[in-house]
Amino acid sequence: MRTLAIDCATEACSVALFEGERLLAHDHRLLGRGHAEHLVPMIAALPDRGRAARILVSRGPGSFTGVRIGLATARALALAWQAKALAYPTLALVAALARADHPDAPVSVAMSGGHGEWFVCDFGEDGLPEGPVISLAPAQAAGRARHPLVAGTQAASLVALRGQGTALDLLPDARLALQVPPALQSDDLSPDYGRAPDARPAKALPA
Repeated sequence: MRTLAIDCATEACSVALFEGERLLAHDHRLLGRGHAEHLVPMIAALPDRGRAARILVSRGPGSFTGVRIGLATARALALAWQAKALAYPTLALVAALARADHPDAPVSVAMSGGHGEWFVCDFGEDGLPEGPVISLAPAQAAGRARHPLVAGTQAASLVALRGQGTALDLLPDARLALQVPPALQSDDLSPDYGRAPDARPAKALPA
């Protein structure tokens, strides 16, 4: 069975196509912005235009826009291809990337969030989260991360604040999406922003 993996929840945008567990093709780009313009052409450039029986996509947390683009694309392709779509947590993929170089090591993941905060989550040796993802100010995040090994875009900053540990500067990469534990892959394709939206609906004016 072929699997298409999509991750565009951060400043990185990546896609990967697998035959069973074998990686057929992969593209990873550091975009910052412009995911909507790049994602579909990146998928189309894969073998057989990326067509697969299963789609894995990040549901966040991360960029509000990036999360929405990835999920909307996965839903549309699943409908067009009659494929099964599953979502996984962004930070779980970063933990999988860390474990690729540090097998069986527990890891704390620290990623850039909004308003100067960081998304933080601890993962055990099995790759499963040891608690929920939380959004914290840097000083609080440094006190929250439990493990010596820290991965993610804010790993170096967290280790510096804490004064100890090993930092892996990592962005999500779809080429390791199959390493996200199956228990974290869900058919719930609703976005997980990790915190409340910045904008709130305006209150209705009195009649």
